Amino acid sequence: MSDSDSLAAAWSQIEEFEVPPIEALFAAEPDRLDRLVTDAAGIRFDWSKTHLERDLLDAFEALASAADLEGKRRALFAGEVVNPSEGRAATHVAERGEGAGEDNRIAAMLRQRMRSLVDAIEAEAFGEVDAILHIGIGGSALGPALAVDALGRGGTKLELRTLANIDGEAMDEALIGLDPGTTLVVAVSKSFTTTETLANLESALEWLEGAGIEDPAAQVVAVTANPDKAIAFGIDETRILPFADSVGGRYSLWSSVGVSIALALGWDAYEAMLEGAAAMDRHFKLAPLAGNAPVIAAFSDLYYTQNRHAETRAVFAYDERLRLLVPYLQQLVMESNGKGVTANGEHLDRPTSAILWGGVGTDAQHAVFQLLHQGSHLVPVEFVAVIENEDSQDPRQHRQLLLNAFAQGAALMTGRDHDDPARAYPGDRPSATILLERLDAHSLGALIAFYEHRTFVEAALLGINPFDQFGVELGKEMARAIDDPEAREGFDTSTRALMEKAGL
Repeated sequence: MSDSDSLAAAWSQIEEFEVPPIEALFAAEPDRLDRLVTDAAGIRFDWSKTHLERDLLDAFEALASAADLEGKRRALFAGEVVNPSEGRAATHVAERGEGAGEDNRIAAMLRQRMRSLVDAIEAEAFGEVDAILHIGIGGSALGPALAVDALGRGGTKLELRTLANIDGEAMDEALIGLDPGTTLVVAVSKSFTTTETLANLESALEWLEGAGIEDPAAQVVAVTANPDKAIAFGIDETRILPFADSVGGRYSLWSSVGVSIALALGWDAYEAMLEGAAAMDRHFKLAPLAGNAPVIAAFSDLYYTQNRHAETRAVFAYDERLRLLVPYLQQLVMESNGKGVTANGEHLDRPTSAILWGGVGTDAQHAVFQLLHQGSHLVPVEFVAVIENEDSQDPRQHRQLLLNAFAQGAALMTGRDHDDPARAYPGDRPSATILLERLDAHSLGALIAFYEHRTFVEAALLGINPFDQFGVELGKEMARAIDDPEAREGFDTSTRALMEKAGL
């Protein structure tokens, strides 16, 4: 049997599974918690309230063997080409010291350069700095925003404002209350040609110049994989932090892009994030598939998309400090695995990424949980909660928050009968729980790395390339073209009418 035949046979077996209700699985499998609850890097991962049963897990392990998951995992950590469409490795694990030797060395060297710049800024070599305007888009903005919002509630060394949208309202909001004389601008663009980022950087320079700053560019740090472009833009070489072009934007907070995290939270916190991510790297790299948290999570995701035809999955953070987790994951998951072809360019005849959505804590219970409990859609749900919260003003509130998170998972699974159909809950609705001991830099780093590896496993089993993102380019290219009066004649009549109405 050829490799492709083995893969097709493994998928066929999974698609044919008929699994009993989740409650019945608990009754039939006394060891269910032992097999589907994993502790790694200070986080508990509980997938027991899903339809993953013993034989189904065996079938997924057969699929992993047919797809050579372990070989692809080795290639990722060895720094081999895992992004074939661009002929690149994906070296974000090297930023945490868990990649190939030379990749680790280069990452450490660039991190030392970043450390030196952070030390210089803290020593006021740039003059007094009390705020950072971090300009990027996608992961280069979402990563620092998530980290500082989650970990900086007790205060930060420097205030961080992130700016991604090209909308002038976003710029105005980001600048409210900032002093141009004490604001450091950090501009992040891998290519240093990103339209939105450079437009926002130009506006920031105009803001500085308008405030009487004699040399606005002297207050800019550029973070890029293309230093020559940054120099050509006018940024001094001593204020440029390079990173490897094999680090994708949605994985970039581990690279020099994390300079804003280090400045806002302190170097020790940033190092702890890297160490937490490295701990999850080691778990993913070394744990057997049957007890590997990212692997089990990916098995569950694929079961629901392929076998039960679930088009979405929902993530709810039962901790206000993780309110930016869902936007971060939406880019990580859907930009990575929102593909319609294999890594070999062949069209796929099966679903790939689920549509990821979600919300925060008990707010969401009064908004979307009606659909989750009684709606006609099957939506696998994920709860992310934290046991300890030293920052909480009232421990009783945090206790109620946790009780709500745990109760929702139980209610989704068990449901409730009622004579009135409108008051009946069907139950047998899957959920998983990710429970952090505490939310600190180490655990946040581990949590993000868990989601990265889970996304990688899904891609490996589907045979797609999670490291390119050509789907974001066409609309941007057309936005540039449509600004040309001659080119716009080639656009459809609806688009031209919209432009006319808008006065464009």
